[in-house]
Amino acid sequence: MLKQIRTILAATMTSLVMVLPAQAQDTPDPDQVLATVNGTPITLGHVIALRADLPAQYDQFPPNLLFRGILDQLIQHELLMQSMEGDPSRASRISIENERRAILAGEVMRGVIAQDPAAEDMQALYDEKYPAGIEESEYRAAHILVEEEALAQSLVEELDSGAAFAALAKEHSIGPSAAVGGDLGWFGAGDMVEPFFNAVAALETGQVSDPVQTEFGWHVIKLEETRNKQRPEFEAVRQEIEEELRGQALDAHIAGLQAEADIQRESTEGLDPAVITNTDLLGE
Repeated sequence: MLKQIRTILAATMTSLVMVLPAQAQDTPDPDQVLATVNGTPITLGHVIALRADLPAQYDQFPPNLLFRGILDQLIQHELLMQSMEGDPSRASRISIENERRAILAGEVMRGVIAQDPAAEDMQALYDEKYPAGIEESEYRAAHILVEEEALAQSLVEELDSGAAFAALAKEHSIGPSAAVGGDLGWFGAGDMVEPFFNAVAALETGQVSDPVQTEFGWHVIKLEETRNKQRPEFEAVRQEIEEELRGQALDAHIAGLQAEADIQRESTEGLDPAVITNTDLLGE
């Protein structure tokens, strides 16, 4: 449906190059009727809502062109809808149900997360995430990731003989950091898989590890430097703290609804999960 909106609207745009801007109003009313199609009103609110759903590329059009084009689009859709004979298809009915569910759920979600977190909750989460007086090390390291242990060991031997780490990483590493010589930047505890992080933490600055195996393959790691992780100022992470608390509030709200609801999940045993791609089942 959105693809159809974009296609028809784009065609409308090309025919409106000479449209003059409409007279601006001091206090626009979203209930203002802009057109009536066989007795059905189309309002300014309808135009605004459709405009909000358009992709960013429509920002390049002047407002007067968009206004007229969207109104024409809504009129066309109303005419087409009124011309339907019989009931909508099953696929259309289900899509309408899903769209209504998503829109109304989104409105509730926005209402929940719009509540400002309490100052004491923000301070508590800040202290939990960034405790004062606790020293934590951060590491900057580089690695060469390969599939086989034998190759990893041969790379260690080349490095011991004076080969350049970055050059070997660019030549042999299958990891995304190969292009920058294996450099992984700064990271701390929890940022890397445990075997990798433990190997880094055991190195001295400038030292190269023996081959280290993780779920991704075999790593040869070089520790570039370390530093003590600094506690950020509260204001620097305020937005992060707020967003996390808003997310927690939404999770709690949903959990409360689930606890009070009568939810019965039916057995899906014997149902192939791949069936979700079979739109032919929706029929006409």
